[in-house]
Amino acid sequence: MKTFFTILFVFIVQIFSAQEDDYAYANGVFDFEENKTQKIFTDWTRIRQSPNVSSPVLDSLQSNQQILIVKKDETILKLGERRANWYKISYQKGDTTSEGYVWGGNLAVGYRNKNGYDFLFGLTKTLTKKDPGFNVTIQQNYASVKVMEGNALIDEVSFETGSGESLSYGSFATESNHKLKNVELTLKAIVSGEACGIPGYDQYILFRNKKLIALPQLMSVGDADVYYHSEEFIFPNDKGGIPNAFIFKMKEMEKDDKDREKKKKATKVYSWDGNSYKLK
Repeated sequence: MKTFFTILFVFIVQIFSAQEDDYAYANGVFDFEENKTQKIFTDWTRIRQSPNVSSPVLDSLQSNQQILIVKKDETILKLGERRANWYKISYQKGDTTSEGYVWGGNLAVGYRNKNGYDFLFGLTKTLTKKDPGFNVTIQQNYASVKVMEGNALIDEVSFETGSGESLSYGSFATESNHKLKNVELTLKAIVSGEACGIPGYDQYILFRNKKLIALPQLMSVGDADVYYHSEEFIFPNDKGGIPNAFIFKMKEMEKDDKDREKKKKATKVYSWDGNSYKLK
């Protein structure tokens, strides 16, 4: 008999496919506030005269260019599973201030400045991918994190992230080095859904010697009191942490048709030698 999670996954894919045929909606990760500054994520992003891909191109902006969100337009453009509004923006080049329209999918979901570097988090593309575990075809979104010095790209790492239903919320933060040798700081990128049964994903990235190192991705999902699956890392500076390593912990609970709980736990230890990690 299929597990609850398998049925839930297929159901979500089917529901999302039906929604995709009916109407276009914007992913919440691309909901940017008016009169707030933002950063260009996609290099050489086109700035257009009006909110339309057929509109004349006024300019192009490089990654890390700061802009001001002037107004959110109601027009939505779909590229794969990335669905975003157009935004009227204002920006400065030298002594000149200009305005135009940019597609929200080309903006950073989050950005941080730390130790003289700019770190940007954004969603880059959608590719069709077959999931052998469920024998279904899904639209897989990919994200990346960039480290910049001005307009110069220092390093970038890419990783898979959630399907459309998981892109309701996104955040990006810098953390300490968690007492990992030679690590300058840790970045944490999050995307998640807002409904039961919609997975959320945490991506930790280590920054050392101007290089970004993506750790194994974490996933959590729950459906009321029927099912949950959670994953986390225990770093050396956490309670229960061990030196020169980080610990992966998974917990899962599923209720059967007689309301009996089945619980699972798993633990893995990854060693860190100051340059890279490996599973012990």
